[in-house]
Amino acid sequence: MDRAQKEELVTSLSGVFKSTSVVVVAHYSGLTVAQMSKLRRQMKASGASVKVAKNRLAKIALEGSDVAHVGNLLKGPTIIAYSSDPVAAPKVAVDFAKAHDKFVILGGAFGSTALNVDGVKALATMPSLDELRAKLVGLIQAPATKIAQLSTAPAAKLARVFAAYAKENEAA
Repeated sequence: MDRAQKEELVTSLSGVFKSTSVVVVAHYSGLTVAQMSKLRRQMKASGASVKVAKNRLAKIALEGSDVAHVGNLLKGPTIIAYSSDPVAAPKVAVDFAKAHDKFVILGGAFGSTALNVDGVKALATMPSLDELRAKLVGLIQAPATKIAQLSTAPAAKLARVFAAYAKENEAA
């Protein structure tokens, strides 16, 4: 890697660290290429990204960002997962770590808050932004359907009463 490529990598990483809401750092030593590809596909499908960068360059990119405290986790072969959705990257990382023993989560950051392994796992258990939106829409729609049911119920009751009187009059 020449100097220009390193500068470009540092610039892109610093942009990532300043714009994302969550960063997860993990060791990936011992994973096969197929497993790494699977991790990248899963991250991309959930709206997150994965980056393998030299630790020294990543530490330079971390300077001046809210997640600068993640720098002390960058030792050995590390991978950086990030997303703008606060739950996407931790959820995929934790699920992947359960299936692959060689993928070890070291910690991360949520905004300016440092996360240990348990913090990343706790963040992974939360519902995603899309799930929360779906629940909110469901809550908003529920009263509307109940109002519609209540407004049609009296008319249905009246129709049954009229039908009963009609049958009574026919019988008499």
